[in-house]
Amino acid sequence: MADALGIALVGCGTVGCGVVKLLREQPERLLQRAGRAFELRRVAVLDKRKPRPVDVPAHLLTEDFQTILNDPKVEVVCELMGGTTVAKQVVLASLAAGKHVVTANKALLADAGHEIFEAARKANRTICFEAAVAGGVPIIRALAESLSANQVTAIQAILNGTSNFILTAMAERGIPYSEALAEAQRLGFAEADPTLDVDGSDAAHKLAILAQIAFGVTAKPHEIERVGIEHVEAIDIRFATELGNAIKLLAEAWVAGGHVALHVAPVMVRKTDMLAQVRGAYNAIQLVGDVVGETLFQGPGAGMMPTASSVVADLIDLAVGRAQRTFEVAKLWSREGRGFSVEPSEKVRSRFYLRLMVIDQPGSLADVCRALAEQGISISSLVQHEAPEGNSQAVPLVIMTHYAETGKFRAAVKAIDRLPAIRENAVSYSVDD
Repeated sequence: MADALGIALVGCGTVGCGVVKLLREQPERLLQRAGRAFELRRVAVLDKRKPRPVDVPAHLLTEDFQTILNDPKVEVVCELMGGTTVAKQVVLASLAAGKHVVTANKALLADAGHEIFEAARKANRTICFEAAVAGGVPIIRALAESLSANQVTAIQAILNGTSNFILTAMAERGIPYSEALAEAQRLGFAEADPTLDVDGSDAAHKLAILAQIAFGVTAKPHEIERVGIEHVEAIDIRFATELGNAIKLLAEAWVAGGHVALHVAPVMVRKTDMLAQVRGAYNAIQLVGDVVGETLFQGPGAGMMPTASSVVADLIDLAVGRAQRTFEVAKLWSREGRGFSVEPSEKVRSRFYLRLMVIDQPGSLADVCRALAEQGISISSLVQHEAPEGNSQAVPLVIMTHYAETGKFRAAVKAIDRLPAIRENAVSYSVDD
C-alpha cells in the first residue's frame, strides 16, 4: 500500500476544525475511499492556546508556517484561513515548496486565480477548491467533470445562505429586514459585519469562479454587476407573493452568442420554481446544459462539517490521482479561452416588476406609460393598490412588463423617477419565468 498522504492545515477556524474532526474520526473510511491513509502532520495557527471546538493534538499545532514548508512528508497544504493577502502568500509558498493546495477561499480565487493557477502549473502541482463555492454542494466537481460533455448556457444560483435566510424569514413571517438580519446574526448565519453577504459581494466571488469553469472567462468580482438585499422592503415581498412570486438573491450567468452576462441581484422567481423553494441558509445552483438540459444542485452552503466534507473530498481526489489529471486538462485561469467574453448585462432580456409611489392625479399613469413606451417596453399587467397607512397622497402602482432589454428598462426607470407625480424612486426587480 502507498505511503500515507501527509496533510497540513493553515488556519483552524470553523472549517479547519471540521477537517480535523473528519480526518481523526473516519480514518478507515478515508483509507477505503482513497487507497492511502491520511496523516495530519501540522496545523498552523496564529495562537496555539486559543480554545477550539474540536480536540486538536497539541503536538500538531504550530505558529510557524515555515515548519510546514520544510516538512518533506507534507504533500498537501489546506489553506483554510480566508482573506486574500496572507492567504495568497501561503498558497504561492506552498506551491513553490512542491505541495499541492486545497483551498476553500473563494475571494482569493476570484481575485488572484490567474496568478496562483499559473504558479501551480509552473510547479507541476494541483489546486483543488470544491469547498470555495456552496460549501457541501459538489458543484465544482459537477461542472468540471460530470457535466463536461455539455456547454453550460445558463446559471442561476442561490450562493449566499445569509441572504437566503433573511429573505425567507421576511417572506414567511412578515418581519422587516433589520429583524431578520439580527436573527441571522444571533443564530450564527451572519457575521457581526454582514456587508459582504448582504451586498452581493460573496455571491459575486462565487459566480466569478463558476463562470471560469463553465465558460473559461475571467471576471474580477468588481466587474460583476451586483445589487444586494439591504433595500428589499416588506411591501415588495408582499406584492411578489400576491403575484405568485418569491424574491431571491440570485447569481446569474446568461449566454448569448459568444457573450456571457454576469450579475448578482434580487430576482422575482415563480413560487413553483425549484429555486423559489430553497429555504433558510441553504444554497442551490440551477444549470442549463446544451445536452443534459436543466439540473439543480442543492444543499448546505456553509458550516463546519458540510464545508469540511468538500475539503476532504478534494484530499481523496488528490490521493487517488483524479484531481491532478483534471487540473492538467481543465486549464483553468489560463490564457486558453473558449471563445466567450464577458459583456455588460444591458442586452439581457427579461420581464420586470416595477413599483412606483404615484400621486393620485389625472395624467400620472399616462406619463408613466409614455416613459415605458418611449423605450419600446410594453405592459403585461398593472395594479393600483391602496395607499399605505400614513401616506394619503401617494399610492403604490405595480407594473409587470413584457420582455425588454435591461438597458432600455433602466433608461425608462430613470425617466420615470424624474416625473413630477413620482414621490419616491422606483423599485424594480427582474422577473424569472
